[in-house]
Amino acid sequence: MKKLLFIINPKAGKSAIKTDILDIIVTFSEAGYEVTTYPTSGPEDAERKVIEDGVSYDLIVCAGGDGTLENTVCGYMQMGEKKVPIGYIPVGTTNDFARSVGLSRKPSEAATQIVKGEKVSLDIGKLDDKFFVYIAAFGLFTDVSYSTNQNLKKYMGHAAYVVEAIKNITDFKGYNIKAQLDGATVTGEYIYVMITNSFSVAGFKIRGAKHVILDDGKFDCLMVKMPHTVDELRQVLTAFLTNDIDDTNPMFYSCKASRIEIQCEEEIPWTIDGEFGGNKKVAVIENVKKAFDIYLDSTYKEDEYQKQLAATTEPEEEIFDNEDLLDDNTI
Repeated sequence: MKKLLFIINPKAGKSAIKTDILDIIVTFSEAGYEVTTYPTSGPEDAERKVIEDGVSYDLIVCAGGDGTLENTVCGYMQMGEKKVPIGYIPVGTTNDFARSVGLSRKPSEAATQIVKGEKVSLDIGKLDDKFFVYIAAFGLFTDVSYSTNQNLKKYMGHAAYVVEAIKNITDFKGYNIKAQLDGATVTGEYIYVMITNSFSVAGFKIRGAKHVILDDGKFDCLMVKMPHTVDELRQVLTAFLTNDIDDTNPMFYSCKASRIEIQCEEEIPWTIDGEFGGNKKVAVIENVKKAFDIYLDSTYKEDEYQKQLAATTEPEEEIFDNEDLLDDNTI
């Protein structure tokens, strides 16, 4: 019988997983797996468990938010020659990676997608010596995902991130940086830099990410200039809050790149996959092409899903639309 390691983050999201655990285990068992469940006890526990015991299994499934997936994949990348494929049941607050690859946010349906799905190889990112699944970023809004109150995130979903970000807008500052993006050099004062392999960040659908391909060995890179006038600030906030980041806007610079090096005279606090990634004066981000195997729904087609994502509205559980936040009192 095949063996499956089922890693569960009991603190993730709105705890929807708790009511579905039995159904999920039955789904795995009926697919021919002997299931070992492992609830995590700390932030790095999934990584440790995968490194120590992962090679003993035929499939590793993690249930939690994007941070749980990132931690599991970090362990996966350190397993040695044998790489055991991964399944993901998204039960976090925003589930950006799940949005990008068409995974159901209903736990029992996600389990069925895994056992009936197809194994695909996707790119992985590396910030210095730390792996990440879909995003490395710094600047405006990026500390929100790990500074926002956990209870607020559970009850409000991605709206909690928006509330926290708006509350802190008056405290933001820009960074004078020099960035090498493959063959391009960019310098100047920037308020936000995002290096990603995703159509969704912090629950926002990125309509400006028109060329994201999850297995092409390249990141989509977005840099936002520091606004110095009320009009420039409004342009930036409108782009974020309406999910409409237009790369033709002079406040934005975008490109695709496999290797990015960013230098700054002061330390920059980075976030990776929604978690704190460290303070760095020099950061090197590299794309590791098709580095990890994951089971996705067999009907998933990247180009078709991207079109579907762009056409959909916000999820029903969101409390309010982003545009409602941008009124005359915002700035």
